[in-house]
Amino acid sequence: MTDVLVVGAGPVGLSAAAELRRRHVSCRLIDRLAAPLPYAKAVGIQPRTLEIWDRMGLARTVLEAAVEMRGQLVYVDGRERARIELVLPPEVPYRFAALPQYATEHLLEEYVAGLGTTVERGTELLSFTQDEDGVTAVLRTASGAEEEARVGYLIGCDGAHSTVRKQLGLSFEGGAFPEEYMLADVEADWDLPYGYGIRSSHLADDGSTDDLLVCIPLPGAGRYRMSMLVPPELSMRATGPDGTGGDARAAKGDRVAHGLEAGRAPELSHIQAVVDRLAPRPATVSRMRWSSVFRISHRIVDRYGDGRAFVAGDAAHIHPPTGAQGMNTGIQDACNLAWKLALVCRAEAGPGLLASYDAERRPVGEEVVGRTVRHATHGMEAEPDDQRTVMLREAQLLVSYRGGPLARSADGPAGVPQSGDRAPDCAGLTAPVAAYPLRLLDILRGRTEHVLLLYAADPAQLAAAAVASGVVRWPDGGPQPAHRPQTLAVLAREAPPTGLDGLAAVAGYHDAEGEFARLYRPDGPTGFVVRPDGQLGTRFPLAVAAAALRDYVASLSTPATTPRL
Repeated sequence: MTDVLVVGAGPVGLSAAAELRRRHVSCRLIDRLAAPLPYAKAVGIQPRTLEIWDRMGLARTVLEAAVEMRGQLVYVDGRERARIELVLPPEVPYRFAALPQYATEHLLEEYVAGLGTTVERGTELLSFTQDEDGVTAVLRTASGAEEEARVGYLIGCDGAHSTVRKQLGLSFEGGAFPEEYMLADVEADWDLPYGYGIRSSHLADDGSTDDLLVCIPLPGAGRYRMSMLVPPELSMRATGPDGTGGDARAAKGDRVAHGLEAGRAPELSHIQAVVDRLAPRPATVSRMRWSSVFRISHRIVDRYGDGRAFVAGDAAHIHPPTGAQGMNTGIQDACNLAWKLALVCRAEAGPGLLASYDAERRPVGEEVVGRTVRHATHGMEAEPDDQRTVMLREAQLLVSYRGGPLARSADGPAGVPQSGDRAPDCAGLTAPVAAYPLRLLDILRGRTEHVLLLYAADPAQLAAAAVASGVVRWPDGGPQPAHRPQTLAVLAREAPPTGLDGLAAVAGYHDAEGEFARLYRPDGPTGFVVRPDGQLGTRFPLAVAAAALRDYVASLSTPATTPRL
C-alpha cells in the first residue's frame, strides 16, 4: 500500500511530495491536467520559502532562475507617494524573489522526479472513503479507466475548488471581492528601476480606487506580470457563455469565485490602454505570453483535515494576492504536514501527532487571510507596526507555533527564540577542517530529521555535560525512543571545538563571530532542538538535557488530541 496520495501537482503538492520522498515515504502524485499550465500566476517567493528549499538542497537552483524583488514604487494620480524598500536584517540569508509559477513547478517537478516520483498527469480523484487503516481512492486515469487505489493517507493540494475539501465536508467560509482583474505576462520598455514592483492607482472623487495597475518584475529584460481592473467589455459577469453572469455560474457550482476565469482573454490593446493611463513613465507593452481574467475570494476551512485526509494551500485558504503570501503559505503547510506524516508512516510517532497540523497551520492561515484582505482594502501603508516588523512578517519569518500542542512552555527567558518560533539562521561558524566560515543553514542542509544543537562556552565543559546528561549516549536500561535527533552539533564560543573525538555522532563548530550566541541567547550551556521544518522544537539547560530531550520526543508520540474519523 502506498503511504500517501497527493492530489494536485502545483507548487504545494509538489512540495508535499518532495518532503515525503526525502524522508523515504512512498507517495503517488496525481494531477487532473494533462500538462502543466504555462501561466505566471503566483510569482513571489518569500525568504522563508527559500530557507525551506535550502534545507532540501533546491535553493541554489531557484536562485539561478529567479529575479530579486528589491521594493515597490507606489504612485497615486500620477505622483509618487511611496518607495518601499524590501530590506531585511543582515542575518537573514535570503531576500525576496520573483519567478513565474510555471518555472517554480518545473524546478520542483524535476526535483521530485530525482527522488523517484513522477506526476501522474491526466489522473483525477473522483471520490474516496477512509477507515481506521487507510484511504480508498477512486481515480480516473489518463486513459479514461477507473482505478481503485489504497493508500495510508491523502493530501488535497487541489486548489480553490478542491475535491478533497468538498468530500470531507469542510466548510469554506468567507466572501468575494466584487472587482474583476486582468492578468498579463508582458514586456515594457520603460526606464523604471530594475527589480522594483509598480503600484499605480487613480482615485475617484470619493477617495476610492477606480483604476489600478500593479506590475511585478519577472526574469527577463523589462518583463512583468501586470494586473489591472477589467474593462466592462471583458467583465465575466456580463459575458458569461451561458448568458448569465459569472456570479450566477459560480452559484451553480461550488460558489467559490476565485482564480482564473474561462472566457474572453484580454488582448494586448487592453493592457496598453491601462498602461497609457496609469504608467509612471510612457511605455509600450509587447510580447504578451498569456493573459486572463481572474476573481479574488477570501475563505478558510474550519479544519485542515479529518481522519487520514488533509488539505493544504488553496484547498484550505484563499485570499488576495497582496504580498505574495498564498503559494508560500501553502508550501509551509506542505512542509509542516509532511515531516509529521513521515514519522507516523515510519512508526516513529503516534498518529495523534497529525492533529498538530491543524493546530499549528490553521491560525497561520487565518492571520494571512485577514492581513491580505486588509492590505487589499487599505494598502500596506496602513500597517500599525514598524517597518522592520512589517518586512519580517511579509517574508514569513515571524510565523510561530507558540502555544501549540508541540511547543514547550517556559523554555527560555522573554525576548529569546522560544519553542515554536523559527530557528534563526546565523553566519560565522567554523570547523577545524573547513577553511571558510559556514552558516547554520549549511549545517542543516539535506537533513530530514530533528537536529540537536548543543552550546557551551568551553568545549571541554560541553563534552562533559553532554556525557553526564546522557544526550550523546542514551542511558542504558530504559526504553529507547522510536525517534531521536538525527545529528548532534556542538557550538563553542570561546575556543575551537577540540577534544570531542570520543563523542560519537558529535560534529564540532566554533561560534567564531558570536552570532549564534547573539541570536539564540543561550543562558549558560544550552541545548536546542530544531524541527524538520526549521522551527525551534525546544530549548533547555544542558544540566537537564536528557530529561528535556526525552520529554520532547515523547510529545511527538502522545500529543493531547488525536485525529477523528
